[in-house]
Order: sequence, then structure tokens, then C-alpha cells
Amino acid sequence: MAQPRYARPVTGARTAAIDEGLRSHMSKVYGTMSIGMVITALASWAISGLAVTSDPSGASAQIGADTYLTSFGYAIYGSPLKWLIMFAPLLFVFGFSAGINRMSAATAQTVFYAFAAVMGVSISSIFLIFTGFSIVQTFLVTAASFAALSLWGYTTKKDISGWGSFLIMGVVGLIIGSIVNIFLQSEAIMFAISALGVLIFAGLTAYDTQNIKNTYIAHASHGDQEWLGKAAIMGALNLYLDFINLFMFLLQFMGAARE
Repeated sequence: MAQPRYARPVTGARTAAIDEGLRSHMSKVYGTMSIGMVITALASWAISGLAVTSDPSGASAQIGADTYLTSFGYAIYGSPLKWLIMFAPLLFVFGFSAGINRMSAATAQTVFYAFAAVMGVSISSIFLIFTGFSIVQTFLVTAASFAALSLWGYTTKKDISGWGSFLIMGVVGLIIGSIVNIFLQSEAIMFAISALGVLIFAGLTAYDTQNIKNTYIAHASHGDQEWLGKAAIMGALNLYLDFINLFMFLLQFMGAARE
């Protein structure tokens, strides 16, 4: 029996609809991630500004030639509270990932932005350690690298889904190594962790981008907009974490210390 003439146009229309939906989905992922990055940058900059002063009267500690920690700064960088601030983003991610299925897409987005603010507080000490120029320079290098890696992950025909388990094992190793080195304070271990961190999160950027794309294509026909909305938030979270970690590890190599 001859194939109906309308079969090919219908298939083409469906493919076009999926392609259009995918572009919209990826735009939402990158848009949500970008807003999170802005929130993190503003929170980090604002907190670091409140933490230091050039007035030695009433200061808690001196950290530079003419720079002193305020009582607020000492509380978040010098007291036991610093451990809570340091590990809060990790706890936040675990809680968010476990609870997102019980949230609406709107709630999940709000929680993601709250997490971005917490992350900003957690990494705010970089403004006390490194010069502003080197931070901006590293950010621009990270942004260019991230864009190239994410574009490759989106466009490549190669299936890189097999990378996932190895990269996640690498992340676990980085976390354990970083915790151990808090007590050892070894520059050699820090160098090795930073080098591996750059490689691992470069790989995760490409892997996560392809995974976001494939997940959308696999579920687009279901038409569950609420699920797809939350999938976009989780995709934004994964890429956000890839960017932040890539930036922080590159900063160990490119960051110039304040005098």
C-alpha cells in the first residue's frame, strides 16, 4: 500500500515543534542560570563589603596592610560559623534535589535563587583573598570556556552519557580531598585538586548540557509543562554548579593574591 502523502509533513511538523520547544527550554535553562549567577555575584560582593573596613578602631582582626575585619566579617570568616557557611551550599543542593518533586516549578525557581544567594555568601571570601582584576579576568575566561564546552555538548553527535558515572565519582573524590586538605593545608594537594577540578567540571559542563537536551527530547511528547519547568530548573542548577566550580578552581591558578 502506498504511503499517505501527509505522513511526512506531519512528522516534519512534529520535529519542528520539538526543535522549537527545545530552543525555548534551553533558553529558560540558561536564563535561570544567568539570573542565579547575578544573584551570587551581588550577594558575594555585598557581604565582602560589609566584612572589611579600613578603620582599625573596633576592628576584630587585620587581614591586610590597611584592611581589617569588622565584627560581622570575623563572625562569618573567623568564628565557627564559617563552617556552616562553607558547607551550607552542599546541604542546600542535597535538600533541593531530594525535595524538588514535591515543589511546584515556581517554588523550585525561588528556592534556586535562594540557593544562589547562599552560594554568594559562601564564596564571598574570594574578594578578601584575590584582587578584583584577577577575579574579573578569571570570570571572563570561565565564561568563554563554559560557553564553548556547553555548545559542544549541545551540538556533538557523540553520545557522552557514559561520562556521567566517572565524573560524579571524580566530584566525590574532590569533595573528600578538599575536606581532608582543610586540615592538612598542603599546597601540593590543593594544586592537584584544582587541576582535576578544572578537568572534571569541564567534562560535566558538556555532559550536563547534552543530558538536559536529551531529557527534554525524551519527555517533550508527554506535554507535562510542570515537569518540564522543574526539569529546566534542575538543568539550570547543574550548569550553575559546573560554572561556579570551574570558576573557583581556575581562580586557584589565575587569581592574584591581595597584598
